[in-house]
Amino acid sequence: MSRWRPALPKSSPYITADGARRLEAELKALWERRADVTRHLAAAAAEGDRSENAEYIYRKKELREIDRRLRYLQKRLPALSVVDQLPGSRDQVFFGAWVRLENEDGKESTFRIVGADEIDTQQGWISVDAPMARALLKKSIDDEVTVATPAGPATWLIVEIRYA
Repeated sequence: MSRWRPALPKSSPYITADGARRLEAELKALWERRADVTRHLAAAAAEGDRSENAEYIYRKKELREIDRRLRYLQKRLPALSVVDQLPGSRDQVFFGAWVRLENEDGKESTFRIVGADEIDTQQGWISVDAPMARALLKKSIDDEVTVATPAGPATWLIVEIRYA
């Protein structure tokens, strides 16, 4: 069995203004952290035998992870389109909307549609590429939306749409 996997589809290049600021701040913090890790790595390397030096091995791994994230952010940030204007029609669901939904059992859930780099399930932020978000786009209040879930199709009613 081969390890080859097809490439994942590219995520949408959209991000909110707050999300762009957070990514810029993360990039700046990573550069500062990288300088600190590099100093510690140099000190660990000066201690002698690197093959048995746990500090050296740990710092090399940490530096590799920081560099991976830096490369990603440096490629991703220029490719992103910041969406900082509200849509002309605020009675429909578009990027950046907070949407309150009610399922068939009367249980309510609230989601915000954001870019793929801003996903936060704790806050209810879902990617614009997610099946739920795709089903919600361009819908209005009192529209029903059916989304395929692992447990089978689920139907939701749009109760409220707001933009912060």
